[in-house]
Amino acid sequence: MTEEVLETKQPAKGFFNVMKAAPNSMIARIFLAFLTTAGIFYINIMPAVVNGLKEGLGFSTQQAGFVSSANLYGAAMGALLAVFIIKKINWKRWSYSLLIALIAIDLSCLVIESPNLMIAVRALHGVTGGLLVGIGFGIISRTSEADKTFGYLLFIQWGLGGLGIMYLPGLVPEYGTGALFVSLVAFTVVTLFMMPFLSEYPIEDKPVEKQLNPSVKRLPLMLTLFAIFLFQGANMGLFAYIIGLGKVEGLTVEFMSPVLAVASWIALIGSFLVILLGTKFGRTIPVLSAVLITALCTWLLHFSESEMVYLLTNVFIGITWAFVLPYLFGICSELDQAGQMAAMGGFASKMGLASGPMVAALLLGDDNYAMVINISAIALVACALVAFKPARLLDTK
Repeated sequence: MTEEVLETKQPAKGFFNVMKAAPNSMIARIFLAFLTTAGIFYINIMPAVVNGLKEGLGFSTQQAGFVSSANLYGAAMGALLAVFIIKKINWKRWSYSLLIALIAIDLSCLVIESPNLMIAVRALHGVTGGLLVGIGFGIISRTSEADKTFGYLLFIQWGLGGLGIMYLPGLVPEYGTGALFVSLVAFTVVTLFMMPFLSEYPIEDKPVEKQLNPSVKRLPLMLTLFAIFLFQGANMGLFAYIIGLGKVEGLTVEFMSPVLAVASWIALIGSFLVILLGTKFGRTIPVLSAVLITALCTWLLHFSESEMVYLLTNVFIGITWAFVLPYLFGICSELDQAGQMAAMGGFASKMGLASGPMVAALLLGDDNYAMVINISAIALVACALVAFKPARLLDTK
């Protein structure tokens, strides 16, 4: 049956009639993806942000890194907070408030020049954005076939992130770091205008028969959260230093920059495949296959002195990265229809993103990239093993 795209909504408390996107339509999925991306869009343009802080404000590499870490750990805390409030709040009112707060914080960064103050303000931004992401994850879990919605989320993040990485570094020398923060404000404003067209997504909208027995949910949920943490940590731990790895292997920045940009764009194939396939082939085979391919490509980075190996491994890792995450988030959603664990998935993801580079930095020492590659590959194999039980559970229910 063809899905209704729009539904009428009667005015309430003096507001005008608006056409609401049908809860499970493509339009609704895209709008929800924008909502969830708004809080963490800076992650997708992180190389541009770090470079912009160094070039535009004269921050040291360490100071720029601390700003990034503050944003990420703040986002993790915000996502964790969302776990405890998602079932109790009016999510649309909170989303409006958080979006406006993000705009105010980003605008305030236009006049900040002190590294310490920037770290504190970006940490606040992280908490605010992480809370919005957690709410977004919780609402996405109330859609049918949440895997597809998460696929749209990754598609938008990688697609627009690629645009940011491509153009923003070139704008910083001319317009300063203001170009970075104005771009974040612009994205948030666009998201704000999408909000009125989203439905309410009450918890009771989910069919009761899709709920799993509470007695068997806890272990699969914990395993899925751990799998998300491992996957994000392993990937980001290596990706954060992927240019340094190439330099040690004799590759030039002129070669690596376009390669990484191309890999970001091609990675869209991964999220598009999730949207296309959904759960037609279940979750176990797609997830385990893609994670193991990621592990293999990660290990092949030992041979990064070859330009072709460096190119292909980064391309395939990008594709599988954007492919696996929607499924893992979707598993969280299916195991907890109220959305708490989907929000918890956001926390696990942010902790992985923040912790991976930190652990890699401790392992690197004197450019010990071989150790980082090995640990990342092992963590990805462990991720596949951990994700097997919850994926299999849903495929056989």
